Amino acid sequence: MVEMQLTEHQTMVKNMVREFCRREVQPVAAGYSDREEFPEEVIRKIGDLGVPGMLFPAEYGGSDGDALSFLVALEELARADASVAITVEVAASLCGQLVYKFGNEEQKRRWLIPLARGEKIASFALTEPEAGSDAAGIQTTAVRDGDEWVINGSKSFITNSGTPMTEFAIVAAVTSQGGNGKRAISNIIVPSNTPGFTVGPQYRKLGWRASATHPLYFQDCRVPASNLLGEEGRGLPQFLWSLDIARIAISAMAVGLMDACLDISLHYAQSRKAFGKHLKEFQAIQFKLADMESAVHLGRLATYHTGWLWKSGQPFKKEAAIAKLYTSEAALRVADEALQIHGGMGYMEDGPVARYYRDAKILTIGEGTSEIQRLVIARELGAA
Repeated sequence: MVEMQLTEHQTMVKNMVREFCRREVQPVAAGYSDREEFPEEVIRKIGDLGVPGMLFPAEYGGSDGDALSFLVALEELARADASVAITVEVAASLCGQLVYKFGNEEQKRRWLIPLARGEKIASFALTEPEAGSDAAGIQTTAVRDGDEWVINGSKSFITNSGTPMTEFAIVAAVTSQGGNGKRAISNIIVPSNTPGFTVGPQYRKLGWRASATHPLYFQDCRVPASNLLGEEGRGLPQFLWSLDIARIAISAMAVGLMDACLDISLHYAQSRKAFGKHLKEFQAIQFKLADMESAVHLGRLATYHTGWLWKSGQPFKKEAAIAKLYTSEAALRVADEALQIHGGMGYMEDGPVARYYRDAKILTIGEGTSEIQRLVIARELGAA
């Protein structure tokens, strides 16, 4: 069983990112959210801090870090602002890991190094209007024409799209019909400035309002054949593997959000008075805080353990689904309790509680819904 004590280095990372967030993220998070504006300056500073590169070796622009350090950093980013955290998560752990594991040497040097350095971000174009949880049901096609792929189709709800920092999208597309009648899906790198690649208007969202989310459209979009990521027809197992990693990252984000809700609720309960007593003196409030602390503790254990499995090269599909399922649903409960403790003040946009409350819901949807996580767990048990 993994030892759950953070190393000296991981503790240093935690403290460094927390202090950075105190100075650079927390003071501006509400403003970016209210304006629904991508926080480019903040994301660039996070790149300078070295967070995206923690997952990659120095030869590809990284810092030779480890998975747990990245998860700790992501937890601290989400503790300050989930929009910032999801931007880093998609660029580094979803797109970056796909290029690192399946890309060739030329692709890694061209596309991965700017991501690892935090100079650029990327998007993963999987979801479509008629293909969400059913990822294998995508309709976007890529047809080989000489030394090029010609891509046609559309994508929905794509994070990190349409920003000045977005270097490319990894597009999942049907590239052929297999001999057994099954469609072959491949992942193809499409640079942002490619003719025929159009970014639609930004969505108006309930939460994660400062993260960039757009529909994408491809009309006779041509990219070099060399932009194919890994083997043709192996796109489905590629992105299912990367989604397992992304689920650990979402778990870390959920823990960070819960920890923030607990922290501000405890502070409020210690300072706010009602009926002549501080809120913390009422057993009803004490029980809420105890439940919140329990959720943070258990969620962190599940997340770090799964991160350790990933780091150690052991199977982690089931554990990633468990961690994501538990932490995302717990985050909803914890955010709700935080708002309840704050009462009317929590419902106002003057403080961070309402933002955390709005940001919590998408954790049960993004990178696989709670229903999909239960299906994954059941299959891993041999029960489905």
